[in-house]
Amino acid sequence: MSNRYPLWKYLLVAFVAVLAYVYALPNIYAPDPAVQISGAAANVVVGRQQAQTVEEHLTSLGVGIVNTEVTESAILVRLEEEEHQMLARREIQRVLGSDYVAALNMAPTTPQWLRSIGGSPMALGLDLSGGVHFLMEVDTHSAVATRQEINSDEMKSILRNQRIRYHEVEVDEDNVIYGRFRTAELRDQAVAAVRREFNDHSFRSVDTDDEHRFYATLSESAISEIESYALNQNLVTLRNRVNELGVSEPIVQRQGADRIIVQLPGVQDTAEAKRIIGRTANLEFRLEAQPDTMVSMKEEFPFRSQEDRRGATAELERQIILTGDHVANASSGFDHETNQPQVNITLDSLGGTMMHRATRSNIGRRMGVLFIEHRSRTEIQTDEAGEQVEVTEYYVDREIISLATIQGALGVQFRITGLESPAEASELALLLRAGALAAPMYFVEERTIGPSLGAENISQGITSLTWGMALVLLFMLLYYKTFGLIANLALIMNMFVLVAVMSIIGATLTLPGIAGIVLTVGMAVDANVLIFSRIREELRSGSSPQSAIYSGYERAFVSILDANITTLLVAVILYAIGTGPVKGFAVTLSIGIMTSMFTAIIGTRALVNLIYGRRRNLQKIWI
Repeated sequence: MSNRYPLWKYLLVAFVAVLAYVYALPNIYAPDPAVQISGAAANVVVGRQQAQTVEEHLTSLGVGIVNTEVTESAILVRLEEEEHQMLARREIQRVLGSDYVAALNMAPTTPQWLRSIGGSPMALGLDLSGGVHFLMEVDTHSAVATRQEINSDEMKSILRNQRIRYHEVEVDEDNVIYGRFRTAELRDQAVAAVRREFNDHSFRSVDTDDEHRFYATLSESAISEIESYALNQNLVTLRNRVNELGVSEPIVQRQGADRIIVQLPGVQDTAEAKRIIGRTANLEFRLEAQPDTMVSMKEEFPFRSQEDRRGATAELERQIILTGDHVANASSGFDHETNQPQVNITLDSLGGTMMHRATRSNIGRRMGVLFIEHRSRTEIQTDEAGEQVEVTEYYVDREIISLATIQGALGVQFRITGLESPAEASELALLLRAGALAAPMYFVEERTIGPSLGAENISQGITSLTWGMALVLLFMLLYYKTFGLIANLALIMNMFVLVAVMSIIGATLTLPGIAGIVLTVGMAVDANVLIFSRIREELRSGSSPQSAIYSGYERAFVSILDANITTLLVAVILYAIGTGPVKGFAVTLSIGIMTSMFTAIIGTRALVNLIYGRRRNLQKIWI
């Protein structure tokens, strides 16, 4: 029998206690309300000049600024009062223009020495400290239009293969495909040829004096299917992009027929999140148009702004080889010969086949990579009532980022060069890797969220934790005396360890998570109750105090382990199959069980051994 720990165990307990205190410490520093400014695209530079402009303008409006931090990619303006955030964001956006993104933020105030060792405050969920809420609208009309463009190209291919001459096969603004022919006979032959392949379209014929047309309209069921696919595909893509951002416990879910809600709890870089999530970037690979190509078969596009190509344009064929939808993987890197940024692309099997088929018969011609992005710009205008309002305009940017000669037949792997910076290459690779959006999306609403259950409920949650812990501490002190005091010290240590672990691993604390902590408080002392009750039984049976202490810890351990293991299994199952609030509860409960096992058994025994372990003639203990 021994009630003495070896030195390494005492040092372990002391080390854990100090480490827990240090990494729990950042949570006492409240964040500053702030506005973060970054470029709307990766190649837009932000620096000291923009920071000075913002400072001067906000100061003239009476907005208090704590300080302004300028980094390589963003400007962070810390404000004195939270109610000035919305005003500051609106004014910054108006002054800097649409080339910059101004987003609300809560800037951490953790001291530098804590940040240098990885210390950061615990991430709080939307129901506690809020976060960023985006409501995005999917342009399902554009998804249908894109599908009809593809269908019209396929119809042209069928007519060419069957040698049926036509004037034009295009898509009108109502997403109806129409074809113009010289004679009614040619028109009827065309309808008969394409009807077999497009049975989800209804066809009607129209005759005039000088031309004969057919109109192909998608059925309602086909339109619904396309719109549903576009929405679901955008959901998957948004989840992938959010995962790339590393946001803990995000919410990405559908709302209604064409809207998606994105909630990012505890997010720090809201400007980066808005830029990555909101961008609808895709690629199109097209051959350069030959000089003798008809005007209707080619389009003119500008090059991405570069010193050697500023203002230059090139003509590409309307026919698309393939799009970014067939990209299976993408990574950024550098060209070993020129040391310029590039994106290494891997296509799926179908995309590789299409690329090989197109390039093997066009060696020596140039192929352009067209970068397409649906964007928006917000301007501050004065309405009829004389009030300033935000007006959002949506537009599409199409730019050639690469135009290179085909040296040989390409397969599933190739590279894109001509990018302006490593940041642009990295961002393009991220967007392609996360998946292409099936339809453009636009921000309908952006706001920071306060407590979803109300400040009163949050206050009650914290109050319940305080009162619960206070009553437990008082009960243990009165009922178990000296041993109760030891248990109370271990319980306080357990709270530090729990908060430190959640801060280190980046777990998000929610209101249900507070309930899990309250339950942990009771469960942590439950182990000590079993131990102390066993010690009392040993004393009543005539055992010496040293023997009673030893037996109490050794014999109660199996019961404590069994009880905590079963509870931990339930918590793991809750986390695995639960969502939202259930997961928040399961996280704190799981961590609390593991930390309480350490503090309630090893921590309290270390203190008991320090107090009583060296007393050979111990006659009485206060328990």
